[in-house]
Amino acid sequence: MRNLEDIAWITQAAIFHNRAAFGRLVEKYQAQVRRFFLSQTLGNTQLSDDLAQDTFVKAYLNISRFRGEASFSTWLFRIAYNVYYDHVKTQHPTDSLETPAVMGRSGRDTDSGLQMDLRHALALLTDAERTCVVLQLMEGQSIDHITMVTGMREGTVKSHLSRGKKKMADYLRHNGYDRQ
Repeated sequence: MRNLEDIAWITQAAIFHNRAAFGRLVEKYQAQVRRFFLSQTLGNTQLSDDLAQDTFVKAYLNISRFRGEASFSTWLFRIAYNVYYDHVKTQHPTDSLETPAVMGRSGRDTDSGLQMDLRHALALLTDAERTCVVLQLMEGQSIDHITMVTGMREGTVKSHLSRGKKKMADYLRHNGYDRQ
């Protein structure tokens, strides 16, 4: 069972300060955390890597506070969520993640048209809508999991998901992606 493996690594890291055990947790979850930040930052790889690193540093420093009331991934994504929103709060209003300058920095030459259109569609969403949509559609998380990560009520999460999906669908439909 994978959760028992996580518990063993958490115990080793928390009680014995075993960095190798925590490293195993990083290996297991780094792709998910990085993907979350890539979506939140609209593809800014440098910023995503920095935020992911901050997340894992905070998780390591606070591993002894993990109580197992939720899964480790839920606890870790809650830290990631807080790291992201702390970052957003420190930005200047003119350096919003939704400005064209940031969007222009976010893409890479190798992105396909669909990836670019998805990033542009994500840029239309509010931060809360984007977080909920990314966690559900890109990370496959349930509404219960999203409520635990964000601290939002279930109805609020559902509202953000509904509005966010509608905005994205409208944008994509407007840009030639028809439902079939």
